Amino acid sequence: MGAGHAHGARGGTAAAAHRGRLRVALALTLTVMVAEIVGGVLANSLALIADAAHMATDALGLGLALLAIHVAARPPSPGRTFGLARAEILAALANCLLLLGVGGYVLFEAVGRFFAPADTEGGLTIVFGAVGLAANLVSMALLMRGQRESLNVRGAFLEVFADALGSVAVIVSAVLVLTTGWRAADPLASVVIALMIVPRTVGLLRETLDVLLEAAPKGVDMAEVRRHLLALPGVADVHDLHAWTITSGLPVLSAHVVVDPGVLDTGGHDRMLHALQDCLGGHFDVAHCTFQLEPAGHAAHERLDC
Repeated sequence: MGAGHAHGARGGTAAAAHRGRLRVALALTLTVMVAEIVGGVLANSLALIADAAHMATDALGLGLALLAIHVAARPPSPGRTFGLARAEILAALANCLLLLGVGGYVLFEAVGRFFAPADTEGGLTIVFGAVGLAANLVSMALLMRGQRESLNVRGAFLEVFADALGSVAVIVSAVLVLTTGWRAADPLASVVIALMIVPRTVGLLRETLDVLLEAAPKGVDMAEVRRHLLALPGVADVHDLHAWTITSGLPVLSAHVVVDPGVLDTGGHDRMLHALQDCLGGHFDVAHCTFQLEPAGHAAHERLDC
């Protein structure tokens, strides 16, 4: 019986590479939030003030993402053998809850404004809404690549995206109020925004819960993994095959591999480990693999011991 492992060098979590972009996005968000509060007061625009509140949640989400990256960079310890890498996933979960809360708040406010529309200074509202939209588009461009690689960054990206939609709604509703006098345009646009935010957030929440519940990594077909391993010469069976994700960009796999008797001879053990590692590395995106090589009948012995 023997064990082996393979892993690539880990230079931080997937989100760590985008720390600088997150900082710039946070600075832009805080700046525009202050501008929209001032604009909302000057224009008597509830839409701008609500968008500023939305930006405050964006700033909190971006701050959480940066804090999680900092915490996740701490080295492993005997008590936390993977370090605090999963802090990023917890930050993504917090962002999901924030987004769902903002979506619910927008819906609630929109219903109230259908019955009591507010008068606004349309010209000022458009100006400050345009400033907010420009800043959100810059932030989205900064986070675009990172959101494909990290659930933590994706949560921050979705918050900025949701706020960009909010800025568009502010502008469109102000234009409609200016040109037609139809004050219900503002709450109607708010409902559309909320209905766009919630489904995307639910999708991110599902992926985040999959990581926390240790589901198989996205894109890794466990039946296909088993088939590839069983196809290797000298492999008789595979059991206790598990794969899960520690954090974005760090999937791991472990398996007990039953091998033919000759494989455990001198030299055969190392050759089999290399073959298993090359097989997974060549076909599946799994960063860290651990294998236990064992002779036929050892699984029954394990069950008896239990």
